[in-house]
Amino acid sequence: MNLPAHQMTMTVLMTPDMANFAGNVHGGAILKLLDQVAYACGARYAGCYVVTLSVDQVMFRQPIHVGELVTFLASVNYTGNSSMEIGIKVIAEDIRTQVVRHANSCFFTMVAVDEERHPVSVPPLRPFSPDEKRRYDAAVVRKELRRELELRYVALHATTAPGEAADKA
Repeated sequence: MNLPAHQMTMTVLMTPDMANFAGNVHGGAILKLLDQVAYACGARYAGCYVVTLSVDQVMFRQPIHVGELVTFLASVNYTGNSSMEIGIKVIAEDIRTQVVRHANSCFFTMVAVDEERHPVSVPPLRPFSPDEKRRYDAAVVRKELRRELELRYVALHATTAPGEAADKA
């Protein structure tokens, strides 16, 4: 299958070494795979090394079971100067019953960097299809929300007395 440079798919068989104490695939194993997919999608699009800046809205909708095939559908939804939002949808498939379910979704912000790990420009994303335009517009809203959340966080910590933890963390 030939996907555009801003999209990619990866399918992985969930094996017993990925299981948690409940017998499902450990969330950390899924997060590691998500980061790998976000890296591959972003690096392929940018044509250079990329690093993870943030992960948003990781939503574990349903457990993933050992023995299932898990497909990660990744897309560059938005580009800034050096950053990209990568949206990833996770589909789990029971091989025996062929039941397919939407198990997880999230958004990674990746930054393109050079050999010295300094940010470099990425090609601007030009959304064409209605789905691409919808994802682009939603990514702009998420970027604005992240910026607002950061401003609130800074303001909260600016008003916290020295030695006092605002969020107990």
